[in-house]
Amino acid sequence: MASHSKSTTFFKWFIPFSRLEILIAWRYLRAKRREGGVSTIAWYSFLGVMLGVATLIVVQAVMVGFKEEFTDRIVGVNPHIIVQINKFQKGSNASLITGEANFIKTKLLAKRRVKHAYPVITGQVMAAKDGKYSGLQVIGIKRQDLFKIELLSNPESKSGNIDDFGNGIAIGRGVAKELNLSIGDSLRLVSPDGISTLFGISPRVSDFNISYIFSVGRYDIDKFRLYMPLKDAQKFFNKQSQVDNINVLVNEPYSVKQVQSMIQTDLGPGYTIWTWKDLSGAFLAALDVERRVMFIILSLVVLIAALNIVSGLVMLVKNKAKDIGILRTMGLNKNSITKIFILCGSLIGILGTIFGVILGVLFSYHLPDIQFFIEEIFGKEVWNPELRYLTEVPVRVRFSDICYVSIVALTLSIIVTIIPARNAARLDPVEALRHE
Repeated sequence: MASHSKSTTFFKWFIPFSRLEILIAWRYLRAKRREGGVSTIAWYSFLGVMLGVATLIVVQAVMVGFKEEFTDRIVGVNPHIIVQINKFQKGSNASLITGEANFIKTKLLAKRRVKHAYPVITGQVMAAKDGKYSGLQVIGIKRQDLFKIELLSNPESKSGNIDDFGNGIAIGRGVAKELNLSIGDSLRLVSPDGISTLFGISPRVSDFNISYIFSVGRYDIDKFRLYMPLKDAQKFFNKQSQVDNINVLVNEPYSVKQVQSMIQTDLGPGYTIWTWKDLSGAFLAALDVERRVMFIILSLVVLIAALNIVSGLVMLVKNKAKDIGILRTMGLNKNSITKIFILCGSLIGILGTIFGVILGVLFSYHLPDIQFFIEEIFGKEVWNPELRYLTEVPVRVRFSDICYVSIVALTLSIIVTIIPARNAARLDPVEALRHE
């Protein structure tokens, strides 16, 4: 019998609100202060929930956008897999002979998941122009292979023609800005790993013409990256008939681990296989952790706003004690009274969440414009690309994030109303009307 009573009570809690309960809750919610309502506190609670939800959506959109933009730049301009000689087995200065590199390249291209494979030479140089100097990362690559790198063949902005790459070098927009370079200019490159002479080590020095300037929107690449024709790189670094790595592009960069294990099995222990996740995975994982922590911290903002709903409901229950007594004598049971006051608080949370979602989504979509507007007014960068690597605030509004934020806000708004609503239902109608 007791079990039946509990199940009946549980069912009543989840039946839809009656029209009378909705009308009474709405009347209490919009009643003026002198009428015993809490409209002023309701407005503060509404604004708190709205701003908390909007802040959560904007922060999540920026942090997700930063990770996705950063990842897109990694897989769009860098190799997905790097194949190199096992330095521990064959020595730290070991390189791939051209014939060996071509054999590996052919073997890799035969695999279904591999989109492209190409040999490269890498090195560090000092660039000099008119008394200005900059340390650069050099990548020696064939022209036809450069075309296969998506963000280089179709960058955010460019100067010159990528078809002229064989007659010159390609540099990032940041390098050109730092050294005041333009198409057709000559750039002097100095390699400290020079030629041994009777007088010691003489650094290698060569001049190259600029044929292509690109901007991929990632600071560290645009500022420090230089591409050189492979034959020129072999000559400059004194690695004739040698290459450092075989770079691989795959059809599904985010599932690169499976391809890595397959290549490692085929090539054997004499080669080391790296993926873009091995090189940047720790940073991306840290971004994920930071995003989740920020979600938890900012959820407390919504909780604080929701607690204002509690104070409003406590005052409402106190001011409406006589009304509660009258409603009880008219036949409303405790469950109906509880639902009325839960509905009062929940409506604030629901409306705050709806308007917060709208505000957060609109603000997120227009955030780059707001960034540009603020920078134009104050003449300063609010988004430092040297620290964040991207040239503008990245934003990605995901439907799943909107759902998570909405669920958190609605859940908190409903939970905090339960105790004040149950206290209202426990009021003795006789005591409430005794002095009336």
